[in-house]
Amino acid sequence: VKDGRVSFDGGFDLLARANISLSTAERVLIELAEFHAETFEELFQGVKKIPLENFIGIKDAFPVKGHSLNSELHSVPDCQSIIKKAAVERLKEKYHTGWFEETGAVHQIQFSILKNNVNIYLDTSGAGLHKRGYRKNSNAAPIKETIAAGIIDLARVRSNSTVCDPFCGSGTFLIESALKALNIPPCINRKFAAEKWDCIDASVWRNERQRAISLVNKSAEFKAFGFDIDEESVRLSIDNSAKAGVELAHKTVFALFFTSDGHPMLLDRSFPVKKMSRLNCYYILSYAEKYFSLLLDISKSCGILLFV
Repeated sequence: VKDGRVSFDGGFDLLARANISLSTAERVLIELAEFHAETFEELFQGVKKIPLENFIGIKDAFPVKGHSLNSELHSVPDCQSIIKKAAVERLKEKYHTGWFEETGAVHQIQFSILKNNVNIYLDTSGAGLHKRGYRKNSNAAPIKETIAAGIIDLARVRSNSTVCDPFCGSGTFLIESALKALNIPPCINRKFAAEKWDCIDASVWRNERQRAISLVNKSAEFKAFGFDIDEESVRLSIDNSAKAGVELAHKTVFALFFTSDGHPMLLDRSFPVKKMSRLNCYYILSYAEKYFSLLLDISKSCGILLFV
């Protein structure tokens, strides 16, 4: 573990497995080279030595992006230009051509320059791994799926856990909890940039997806309860859970909002109200009253949203 990166060794099968299964990582990169460079010439020569032809075909696209911090080579646009030129020169020598159409699969070259130490990578993920594929739509200011998964790891969600999110929004915490508890790979239903690379056989991805599906815990006793005052958020949670392959039972809900002094607002007077002494707040009596035992220990504040 170094500078926000976790390094590991493996073949294309492990590369595919990491993309499909990692829940808190943002992307999976292949490290092509690491070297010291304080001048553009050193940067050019360092990149030109990399056997890019092992990954990039004659028609493939190879854009460059990256960042530099506390280094002599501090101009990112200039570094992009030098790395691109070095890559072109390397591939020109190997493919014996003076021009690349770059109409094929994208091989995103990334660079990181930190204190004059250069790392060159190929991005195998494409879109960030927080884009699972199940949340096409969301409410305002949604939490990233990878961050939600990290919080769920810290909460030690297990196959027999019960999770309650009283402000579920578009359902991210509920869905990520279910994926964790049932051992469902978070990115099983999306595509990756490296799936289009000629150097990786399609059977690698197919086999890893089949392996991941075989490890799903279908006997898990996990339960999750989500609540939200916004009907659109409830609808989004249901739609997103269906896309993620997680079944949600939906009940019609009535909303209560509590002010800081514990008084209910937006209360439909046609429903009887009962005070919950432990929380100093109120809720509407209904057939779903048995579920509120799950909420008693969530918070002792008076700003809670409760639904029945």
